[in-house]
Amino acid sequence: MELARRAIGLIDLTDLADDHSGDQIAELCSRAKAHHTAAVCVWPEHVAQCAILLQGSDVRVATVVNFPTGTEPPDDVLAATRRALADGADDIDVVIPYSALMDGDRGAVSRLVSDVAALIPGHVGLKTILETGTLETPELIAAAAQIAVDSGADFIKTSTGKAGSGASPEAVRVMLEVIAQARDAGKVVGLKPSGGIRDYSDAASYLAQADEAMGSDWATPATFRFGASGLLDALIAIVEGSDYSGDSEQY
Repeated sequence: MELARRAIGLIDLTDLADDHSGDQIAELCSRAKAHHTAAVCVWPEHVAQCAILLQGSDVRVATVVNFPTGTEPPDDVLAATRRALADGADDIDVVIPYSALMDGDRGAVSRLVSDVAALIPGHVGLKTILETGTLETPELIAAAAQIAVDSGADFIKTSTGKAGSGASPEAVRVMLEVIAQARDAGKVVGLKPSGGIRDYSDAASYLAQADEAMGSDWATPATFRFGASGLLDALIAIVEGSDYSGDSEQY
């Protein structure tokens, strides 16, 4: 029960479905406030609504750019980032151009992340989505994570939830190694497992990895988030001692 409560406070409660209405976004914000999740994560067009509904709370408003393919023109990504910031976004989750990285173009990743980072004021977090299930190999995942960190990322995030597999313990292990190296160099970088995280055992597993690699007091909302939609219900069931039968995420 204690771990479930801890995990609830680390959730970016996500609604990236293609057809959700303003009423559904309002319900998302209401649930996030009621259960004290770390943030909501929504499409850019919902940022202004969420910022108003969550004003005065501790729940942050996250949104996504260059999402989900990582192939939008850089100028469009920067324009979307500016709009989201103007609308009140607290966190920007940008998909790196992972296909370019797979083709050997590391510069495309560093340029985009650096350019987005240059727009972001200090109170706003920059999360970089690596799409680890598509990168697949530890070497590519490590390269993506390191480039993102070197280019100004505050967090490295596993997945969009829209392509390939989502988070995996293997990918998270590689990412934590990069995060630990960054800490040794004096830089704080967070981790966001995302995609396919649905139940208590998933949450407990990733928190255990973080605790082992970084120390038991490291994973806080400032350094660790879960990107998930269905996880909150599963954890509430643990806290309340009820049954939960959810089996899918609503991206």
